[in-house]
Amino acid sequence: MEAAGVICEYNPFHAGHQHHLAQTRRITGCGAVVCVMSGNFVQRGEPAILCKTARAEAAIRGGADLVLELPLAWALSSAENFAYGGAALLAATGVCRWLSYGSETGDAQAARRVAEALVTAQADEEIRRELAGGIPYAAARQRAAEALAGADAEILLKPNDLLGVEYVKALLRLHADLEPVAVSREDAGHDGGRQGETASASYIRSHVLSGESGWPCVPEPAAEICRRETDAGRGPVSPAAAGQMILARLRTMTAADYEALPAGGEGLADRLEKAGRTQPTVQAVLDSVKTKRYAMSRIRRLLLYALLGIQADDLCGLPPYLRVLAFNRTGRMLLADMRKKAALPVITKPAAGLRLGGRAEKVLRTEAQADDLYALCFPDPAQRTGGSLWRTSPVCLE
Repeated sequence: MEAAGVICEYNPFHAGHQHHLAQTRRITGCGAVVCVMSGNFVQRGEPAILCKTARAEAAIRGGADLVLELPLAWALSSAENFAYGGAALLAATGVCRWLSYGSETGDAQAARRVAEALVTAQADEEIRRELAGGIPYAAARQRAAEALAGADAEILLKPNDLLGVEYVKALLRLHADLEPVAVSREDAGHDGGRQGETASASYIRSHVLSGESGWPCVPEPAAEICRRETDAGRGPVSPAAAGQMILARLRTMTAADYEALPAGGEGLADRLEKAGRTQPTVQAVLDSVKTKRYAMSRIRRLLLYALLGIQADDLCGLPPYLRVLAFNRTGRMLLADMRKKAALPVITKPAAGLRLGGRAEKVLRTEAQADDLYALCFPDPAQRTGGSLWRTSPVCLE
């Protein structure tokens, strides 16, 4: 059975995601869809609005067949590392033929041309030269792409196409035999607002966290899960819920701790160390550290790196395992196939993952610690128990 892969967060799963999965099946003719999904913390540097188990279940009910977890270090990283970790896991399954992503232009060939230009030594040199002028990395990359790929570089200005370029770059670097598929985001409302029956994830989060009733533009099977989690006191989780934990960690960190953080170069770790000792709120820390050179999302990710104990060397190499979060009957057949073909160990019982030892055990224990801290963000104190990773089995919907 040939599968299409999707790299996602589903924070939360909404109508646009359901559309993407349906279009992926239509365009590729695949027999199954495998999702690699961020866990309890997401790339924008925040806790997810619902826990990973609930979001994985929503994905299965919305059209996926198998959901795997993108380990924490990659889920919280830059677009480049996020894409690289996700693409590496899809390639390692041994069952995926396509990598499908949402796209403003639907132009996978333009994405390939830009990606091929950006993986060259010449691109690295152009970016270094631009960075030396003091501009942010995104602007330096844009100028390098324009110099090397011409008009195609415009797709880097569109957030989903930018990720598409990073996916193709990852496939090129991995020498992975997956075909990129750009699914046009034809639905309205993906620009951060709402129109008709569609809305962006950011709009839905804002609606829910502001105290408004309902989960707008979330398909009913997923909405049922959202209501269940809310009624149980496990959601919605607000980014502010992690604030005191982050400040407590910053107040205890040493200069060496800051230096070990990923993406803390260019003086950013020094600025964060000073702000962490003195500022009274997380927002004050962010405002104090922010400059034109540093994107706010990068600073938020650094705060979570600090809280969760992620160091620069955690991003070296590839994710060390394929951890299953949810599956249906088709997904069970995929898992049987993966156990014969996968290039990485397949984990369905976390305790079994500990027997892998070495780096895999370290990554899994970091994930368990992060899950325990995430639980402290639940609205209901009675739900804030620890040890959930070791007790939770994959969601099975058959």
